[in-house]
Amino acid sequence: MKAAPTMPAQKIKMMKASILCLTLGLLGLLPLIGLPFALAAAWVSGQVRVREKNLWNAARPQRILGFTCAIIGAVTWTLVDAFLVYRAIYGSGES
Repeated sequence: MKAAPTMPAQKIKMMKASILCLTLGLLGLLPLIGLPFALAAAWVSGQVRVREKNLWNAARPQRILGFTCAIIGAVTWTLVDAFLVYRAIYGSGES
């Protein structure tokens, strides 16, 4: 039988996931290709946040910064992408 993970192992996994969230959040700030990274960072942040209810997370500031970058990147690049698609469909509006 497989032994249940110990508390230090769970904390290490949670801290690694927080660093992953920060990395993905920073990648989410990249122009045009950042949206998938931002969404992945938000997903990872949610998973870590659930675990934080039971355990203290030393890397909580990194998770929060990653989530913040992800939200900024997602909103920014969604608006830019929507504007570019709008301009491609309707042109410059000159008749």
